Amino acid sequence: MRAIVSIAGLTKRYATGGDALKRIDLDIREGEIFALLGPNGAGKTTLINIVCGIVTPTSGRVLVDGHDIVRDYRAARSRIGLVPQELVTEAFETVRAAASFSRGLFGHAPDPRHVEKVLRDLSLWDRRNDIMMTLSGGMKRRVMIAKALSHEPRILFLDEPTAGVDVELRRDMWGLVRRLRDQGVTIILTTHYIDEAEEMADRIGVINHGELILVEDKARLMKKLGKRQLTLNLQEPLAAIPTELGEWSLALNANGHELEFTFDAVEEHTGIPALLRKLEQLGINYRDLNTKQSSLEEIFVSLVSDRATALQ
Repeated sequence: MRAIVSIAGLTKRYATGGDALKRIDLDIREGEIFALLGPNGAGKTTLINIVCGIVTPTSGRVLVDGHDIVRDYRAARSRIGLVPQELVTEAFETVRAAASFSRGLFGHAPDPRHVEKVLRDLSLWDRRNDIMMTLSGGMKRRVMIAKALSHEPRILFLDEPTAGVDVELRRDMWGLVRRLRDQGVTIILTTHYIDEAEEMADRIGVINHGELILVEDKARLMKKLGKRQLTLNLQEPLAAIPTELGEWSLALNANGHELEFTFDAVEEHTGIPALLRKLEQLGINYRDLNTKQSSLEEIFVSLVSDRATALQ
C-alpha cells in the first residue's frame, strides 16, 4: 500500500531553543486510520500543523499525495481536511453556509448536493439553518468536521476530535470515521482517549518529547507488548505468597483472596501448567480463574514511562 503522507527528517526548533520535533520519519498509508498518541506537549499538534501548512518546519521534507508541502503548497493543502482542537467558527453564520464557504476556499465550485450529504452524515441537516452561536459544543465540533470535508479531501486530520463531547457523540464520530475510511479517505487522528485508538486505528504511532518512539500495527503492537494476567480466586485467603512460588511473577490482591500471575502471551511456555501443579501440591485451592489481556492504555503508559526513565 503506497504512502499518501511521507515525512522524512522533520524537525521543529522554536526561537526559545526548545525542540518540538526531533527528526521525525513516518509514512502514512493510503486508506488507513493512523492514531498518533502522546502526552500533552509531546509534539502531536505541531506535527499535524506542519503537514497542514500552518507551522513552518526547521528542516526535513513532507510529501502529501506526492506534492511537497512547501514547493507545491496549494496542491498539497487541497488534499487535506483539518479538524483542529479549537472550535473556531463564525458566530453569526448558518451551519450550511459554514460548510459551503469552506468548500469555496479551496476553489471548488458550489455543490449543494455534496454539502447536504456531508451534513446528513454528521446528523446536521436538521440544523442546517441554525446560527453557529446557538449550537452546543458537540454540535460545533460536528460543524468543524463538515467544514473539513466540504472540499472532498483525500486525507483527514482529526486533532483531538472528541475532546469535550459526550459518549454518544464520540460513538457517532467513530462510525463516521469508519465510513470515511471505507470510502478511501485516509484518517490521521490524535487523541487522549486510548480506547478511541484501540477501537478504530489500523496503526499506532507514539510520540514523546518530540520523538516518534514507536510505529506499529495495532494488533501486532498489542500482541508484541501486551501482557496477560491470570487471576485465581482462592478458596481460602493467603497472608503472603509462599516462597515455593518464587519462580513465578505473582501478586496477592483482594486481601489475599486473589492470586495474580502476569505472563508473556507470546512465549511458547507460559508457566501456567507448572504453576497450577505447584498450587495443588501446596494445597492451595481456587474457586475460579480468568485471564485478561493488557489494554492499549497500559502499553502506552509503559512505553512513555520507559522512555522517560531512559532520558533521565
